[in-house]
Amino acid sequence: MPGIADRLALVHDAIAAAAARAGRVAADVQLVAVSKTQPPEAVLEALDAGQTLFGENRVQEAKAKMPLLPGRARWHLIGHLQKNKIRHALALNFDLIHSIDSFELARDVSRIADEAGLFPRLLLEVNVAGEGTKFGFPPERLRAQMEELLALDRIALDGLMCLPPLALRAEDSRKYFVALRELRDRLQTEFRVPLPQLSMGMSGDYTIAIEEGATLVRVGTAIFGERAGKTWKPVAGEGFDD
Repeated sequence: MPGIADRLALVHDAIAAAAARAGRVAADVQLVAVSKTQPPEAVLEALDAGQTLFGENRVQEAKAKMPLLPGRARWHLIGHLQKNKIRHALALNFDLIHSIDSFELARDVSRIADEAGLFPRLLLEVNVAGEGTKFGFPPERLRAQMEELLALDRIALDGLMCLPPLALRAEDSRKYFVALRELRDRLQTEFRVPLPQLSMGMSGDYTIAIEEGATLVRVGTAIFGERAGKTWKPVAGEGFDD
């Protein structure tokens, strides 16, 4: 059975092939290994195989896990950020937060960052399919609020993120990746601001996302395998209560 290092190699090969199909190079794409619910031992195995960038969904889990890994590991927050977890998230100094889903959340992050003397890098999450159960800016609302977002001077907006609807075929996600890229391009032109990052694509569809311009792909299962049985959780007393 292939181990984490073997699966990582296969993912990197797939990234390079997808980039080549789109006339890009593999270096254009950052692989975020989604380590949510994975034990520190599995993350360390990936780190020893050369993967340095990891994505966590929950601030509590990240707070407990990050100190258990070597300092060469880098971390992104890719899951929903609750307003009552902003201060804790900023204290962890994530390289990038992917999931800013409303102007109110961005405003609160900016305010707390100002208090803490920080300048966090953020992506704006877009609900490209208009799903009622998903977080994210509706595209037109994002456009309407862009000037207000750009006026928040304690945050750096690096680009956009999306989570398309679950689909049986990877190809079904393509139209949503195209929509996110085209929205990013319009915002860059209209507001004359660089938004270089597009975080889109997961284990089932990341090659399609790369073909459509993804610069960050969030891949968990294809690296760590299917989650079977008990998953890792912080020990009671670590982190903080939800």
